Amino acid sequence: MGSVSVGVLDHFNIRTRNLAETVRFYEDVLGLENGARPNFAFPGAWMYSEGRPVVHLVDISLTAEPQKPDSGVVHHVAFVSRGFDGMKQRLASKGMRFDSRQVPGGDLWQIFVYDPNGVLIELNYEAATEQGAASAEMAGDIGRR
Repeated sequence: MGSVSVGVLDHFNIRTRNLAETVRFYEDVLGLENGARPNFAFPGAWMYSEGRPVVHLVDISLTAEPQKPDSGVVHHVAFVSRGFDGMKQRLASKGMRFDSRQVPGGDLWQIFVYDPNGVLIELNYEAATEQGAASAEMAGDIGRR
């Protein structure tokens, strides 16, 4: 028998009575793209990041299914992200409440923000990469003067 691996997380699914508001959050706030979705017998949307449909949304507004107030036993969903300062600026410009922090040890920076359904989204940034990007931007600015 060969080796077995679960692999990496493919997507997460949110069942929502607020489809338009949820699509808007993932597009306008997090920068995902509303893309192609199979022709299911129920409405919804697939939200893409870097060409992959990582968030699947199902519209339950036409059903009797109640809207859950949060993500239940799943505490949060995390993304490996880039552009820490840019995301903080984007969230602030859209009036979104969020927390940002540095993981003890300093290797990881994080941003936490809730989607319209109460799902906690964690965005993780490698400190070394972010600092390198900031240094490269500053060097580029100096070179243009």
